[in-house]
Amino acid sequence: MQTIWLGGAEWLAVLRIGLGLWWLESWRHKDRKGWFERGTGIAWAADIAGKHRWGVVRTGFRRVVEPRPKLIAYGVVYAELALGLGLVTGFLTPIALVAGLLLNLLYLTLMIHDWAEQGQNAMMALISLVALFAMAWQTWSLDAAFGLFL
Repeated sequence: MQTIWLGGAEWLAVLRIGLGLWWLESWRHKDRKGWFERGTGIAWAADIAGKHRWGVVRTGFRRVVEPRPKLIAYGVVYAELALGLGLVTGFLTPIALVAGLLLNLLYLTLMIHDWAEQGQNAMMALISLVALFAMAWQTWSLDAAFGLFL
């Protein structure tokens, strides 16, 4: 596929890099001190999970997150950083795309009632699927430079 400015593979790389920048922005705007020291992120999620219309979300949150809030807080915050860096540099891209898709689906499930969040997470999940199935790591990536995931 050829376009006026870039070819198809280059546009997929632009899409992948844009998604990576979106994850980096999500990491950048988090109040890490609040998340790590005061537990604000997990407390916010606990409030949402506690009122969730699906019992499986409430139960899952109680069993998985509540016993280890600090670990989960670090996991969420640094997963967003790792996803962003992986996608921007194109390093371990398929793994980053699958992990990002799963994280977006988790966010979608938790925030089922918030349409603003739904739009962002649905769009990020869709971009992840397109980039994954189109193998967007073939151009402008460390994966391509190292011959990974050919």
